Amino acid sequence: MKALQYTRIGSHPEVVEIEKPSPGPGQVLLKVTAAGVCHSDEFVMSLSEEEYTAAGYPLPLTLGHEGAGTVEELGEGVEHLQVGDAVAVYGPWGCGRCRNCAQGKENYCTNAQAEGIMPPGLGAPGSMAEYMIVDSARHLVPLGDLDPVQNVSLTDAGLTPYHAIKTSLPKLGAGTTAVVIGTGGLGHVAIQILRAVSAATVIALDVTDEKLELAREVGAHHTVISDENAVDRIRELTDGLGANAVFDFVGAEPTIATAVAAAALDADVTIVGIGGGTAHVGFGSIAYDAALRIPYWGSRSELIEVLELARSGQVGVEIQRYSLDEGPKAYEALAAGTVRGRAVIVP
Repeated sequence: MKALQYTRIGSHPEVVEIEKPSPGPGQVLLKVTAAGVCHSDEFVMSLSEEEYTAAGYPLPLTLGHEGAGTVEELGEGVEHLQVGDAVAVYGPWGCGRCRNCAQGKENYCTNAQAEGIMPPGLGAPGSMAEYMIVDSARHLVPLGDLDPVQNVSLTDAGLTPYHAIKTSLPKLGAGTTAVVIGTGGLGHVAIQILRAVSAATVIALDVTDEKLELAREVGAHHTVISDENAVDRIRELTDGLGANAVFDFVGAEPTIATAVAAAALDADVTIVGIGGGTAHVGFGSIAYDAALRIPYWGSRSELIEVLELARSGQVGVEIQRYSLDEGPKAYEALAAGTVRGRAVIVP
C-alpha cells in the first residue's frame, strides 16, 4: 500500500510503498478516508537527529495524527464495531488503566511515556496511508453521516481548541472578551467554538489582513493585526480592561508576550501553539490573579462533543484537499503559509 513517510532526518516526506498491516488482538484495521496535515508534523520533522532520537520517534515514520476511515478488519476480541463502520480516530493514545485514562483523558496518561505509547503519526504509524492500525477500539469515535474529509481535522484542530476553551468557560460569560492569536488551522475553528459555547466577544489576531479575512468569515467580532500595537488595540476594544481569556495558537516569543500583556485581571492565558516561545511571568509582569496554562489535545468525550458541534452546523473546517500522491506538496504549502484553514489528504 502507499504511505506518506518521513524517512530521513532533515528530509522532506515522501510517498512510499509498504506492506498492508494486519490487526493483532484488540486492534482495528481502518481503510483511511481522510488524514489531516498539521504544524505538529512540521515540528517533528524539524528536530535534529539528537532531539528526534531523544523523543523516541522511529524512522521511517508514517505521518498523520488526524485520521478517519471505515473499519476494514477487526482483531481478535474486538466487540461493538462492524466492518464498514465510519469512524474518527482519537489520537492521544494512553494506557487505558491510569486514573486519567479511566476518565477518558488519555491525552494526560501518566503511563504513556514509560510504556512507550505514542500517538499515530507522532510515533505509531499514522493515517497518511491507504490503511492504518488503531491500537484499541476505544480510540475510535463514530462519525455517522459526517463527511470524513470535511471533518477529520476536528480530531486535533477542533479537539485541541475545544479542550482549551472549555476549561476557561467560567470566565467567558456575557460582557467578557476572548482573544484568539493565530487564525489558521486551529485558530479559525477556535473562533467558531467560542461563538458556539460562550457569550464572549471574540477578537482575532494575525499578521496580515488576508489571514484575518477567514477569521471574519467564521465569526470574529473584531480583527487586529498582530504587531507591536496589538495590545493597545485590544485594550481600546475592552475599555482598558484587557481580555478575560487569551488563546495563543502560535506560541512564538512575540505572540506569547502579546498574550500575557493583553490579559485582564483574573484572566486565563492559554498557550496552545508550539512556536518555541517562552512566557516570562512574575509579580508585576502579568495582571493579578491571571493564570497561564499549557494544555495538550483533549479527552475522548470532548472529541464526541466537538463532532456534535459539527453535526449541528455550529463548527466547520475550511479545507484544501490533496491526494496521497500530492502529500509532499501539502507540506510544502503548509511551510509556505499558503494553506487556508487545514490541508486534508484523501487516499
